[in-house]
Formats: sequence, structure tokens, C-alpha cells
Amino acid sequence: MDHREDRSLGELFGDLAQNTSQLVRNEVELAKTELTEEAKQVGRDVAILAAGGSIAYAGFLAILAGIIALLATQIGIWLSALIVGLIVAIIGGVLVNQGVNALKQHNLAPRQTIATLKEDVEWAKQQTH
Repeated sequence: MDHREDRSLGELFGDLAQNTSQLVRNEVELAKTELTEEAKQVGRDVAILAAGGSIAYAGFLAILAGIIALLATQIGIWLSALIVGLIVAIIGGVLVNQGVNALKQHNLAPRQTIATLKEDVEWAKQQTH
């Protein structure tokens, strides 16, 4: 005869509670791990975006000063600054949009944990039937 069949209802519920508790602890640990890894990747992407933006900004300032100075000899300084400013604003908007879209691709939901939690619910239901 199986030892499991000899146990009392209290023992079975005690085992179920213990197993469920361990399962929840494992799921919480898995969720932490998933979120930590995804957050690290997002942090690296944001750092690269910020560094690239800063360097590009410094380069653009120098180039823009040269373009404004060149155009100022033909159409006046205020109009050359306005034209260059508009062009740069458009380019900046496009770059910001690309960065935001890249960040939106990161899914911070702990997908693996959610899937295993669903399995755990099914397991717990089977244990009580």
C-alpha cells in the first residue's frame, strides 16, 4: 500500500501548504531574475542612447555654427539661423522617435513567471481534487 494513501487529511493539507509556499517563493525568485535581466538591458540601451545623443549634439553644434555662418553671408544671420534651426529640430524629432520606439520593444513583464504561475494554479487545483 502506498504511504501517501495512509496519511491523514491534515498531513495532506500540510504538505500542500508547504509545497504551495515553496512554489510561491520559487516564482517570486524567478520574477526577480527576469525583471533584473530586462532592466539591465534597458539601462544599457538608455545609456547608449544618451551617450550617442550627447556626442551627436556636440558635433551638430559645431556644424550648425559653420552652416549658419556660411548662409549668413548670403541671406542674413537671423534667416540662416531660423532655417538651420528648423532642419535640426526635424532631425532631432526623428531621432527621439526612433529611440522611444526602440525602448517600447522591451517587455518588462516576467513572461516565464506568468506562464509557470498558470501551471502552478493548475497543479494546486489537481492537488485539492
